[in-house]
Amino acid sequence: MKKLITFDHTNSDFSGKTVFTRPSTRAIVFNNNKILLLFTERYNDFSLPGGGVDKGESLVDALKRELNEETGATNIRNIAEYGLIEEYRSWYKDDYDIINILSYCYTCQIDEQLSEQKLEDYEVNNGMKAVWMDIHDAIKHNQTTMENCTKKGLSIVRETFLLQHIAENLT
Repeated sequence: MKKLITFDHTNSDFSGKTVFTRPSTRAIVFNNNKILLLFTERYNDFSLPGGGVDKGESLVDALKRELNEETGATNIRNIAEYGLIEEYRSWYKDDYDIINILSYCYTCQIDEQLSEQKLEDYEVNNGMKAVWMDIHDAIKHNQTTMENCTKKGLSIVRETFLLQHIAENLT
């Protein structure tokens, strides 16, 4: 898969550091000029549905599972590679110094009607909701959050870059 960009949020030299690599997937789904996104109230941002790949799980299976769990999407089909985003972040657990997140992004189609979300507790507590959104409105919202919000997470950098890339290349 073609790498789109690498973000290094560590501001450190990697020599002598232990790095944990975490593969993840992100789904790009359009319907009637709207993109399927997740709004997270806690961070006041929009992101693509997706998440971590479980041990022994293929990237495509992880994409389908995460998309279904987070949005209620069904009949996920016509899956095609879009691009890879690589990130390095400081890691605050005993085992590793740095986490390397590999976000494999795919376009796909789903049935129009969404079923019930199957969110994890932390996702519910963060106020995560699936929404169909104009991509340009989502980009503007995320840019405003990055400029003005103190509670934003690092993921907003990846997500806003990705939304801008999608807007330039798929719309």
